[in-house]
This record gives sequence, structure tokens and C-alpha cells, in this order.
Amino acid sequence: MFIKNGLEEVKAGKGNAPVSIMEIGFGTGLNAFITLMEAESSGLHIEYTGIEAYPITPEELKELNYTDTFSEKNAGQIFKLLHELGWEDRHEVTPLFYLNKKKQFFHEITAEDAFDLIYFDAFGARVQPELWTEEIFGIMYRSLKREGVLVTYSAKGSVRRVMQTVGFQVERLEGPPGKREMLRARKI
Repeated sequence: MFIKNGLEEVKAGKGNAPVSIMEIGFGTGLNAFITLMEAESSGLHIEYTGIEAYPITPEELKELNYTDTFSEKNAGQIFKLLHELGWEDRHEVTPLFYLNKKKQFFHEITAEDAFDLIYFDAFGARVQPELWTEEIFGIMYRSLKREGVLVTYSAKGSVRRVMQTVGFQVERLEGPPGKREMLRARKI
């Protein structure tokens, strides 16, 4: 749903211009992988930055066993590569997809007007309320370019109100399977 409600929305406004994405909560790398596959199929150039304070270990990655579920040629190797690439450096994964993984806390992000799109994929507000605050969404707002978009699977009213407080224009959208709604916020 990040592709449908985030990347496709941004792409519609930018045409074939490169898209810069920041993912909040790189985690398993699945969103980065799906975005890479979309870049390859659409011919869209993507600069992808994944933020993660606690990267998963190689053992945890093996336990996920994601690579067995991919049908695309070389998909398992590419997915594994996303995790093997070093942190804090920009890497060309394919000619259309560049990845920069940053090991940092979300409140340490200093980017300003840098991203077209943010995938906000942090653990839910019940589990980690400190990630769903006015401070964090203020950082997200500053990180986005004008007309930039933030998408999150959270649809809590308190999250929506905090986003609006920092300046986002927020809309509710149909959520992924198992979730009734999700939010899309735009920097105006």
C-alpha cells in the first residue's frame, strides 16, 4: 500500500523525474525491496534512504525466510544484498535504485526539504508512543520537499491530529488487508 498510496501519488506529480524516498523503520527491508522492484518495472529512478536505529541481524533475516517467497529472477539475491550493503554510504543497487541506510534514531534526522516521499513504517503508537509525537512529525515535515507525501499504516485520530498540528494536510485512505484505513499526509 505504500506503493499505491505513496509512490504512485508522488510519481503522478513528478512524471519521470527521480523520486527521493525516506523510510522510517527500514526493518526487514521489504519496503525497500518492493520499491526497487517497482523502479525496475516502471523505469523510475529512486534514491532511497532507510532509517533504522536497531537493524535486524543476519540470523533474524534468515528466520524471516522472505527470499523463498519471491518469484522474480534473482529476487532473493537482491533482497539479501540490501542487507549486506554497508550503513552510512550510498550504494547503487541497480542503475535505477540507489540505497543509503542510516543507523540512527528518528529524532536525529536533520534533513530539510530533501525527500519527495516518506514511508513512515515505525511500530504503532501503542507500542512506541515516543515515535508518534509532534517532535517526530515536525522532523518529518521539515524533511519533505514542498508537496512531499508521507504515508503510514496508522490511522489513529491522535496521529492524524499531530500531523495536522505540524502543518500536514491529512487524508484517510483505504488500508491494507487487516487494516481498515491508513493515512496520507502532504506538505503544503
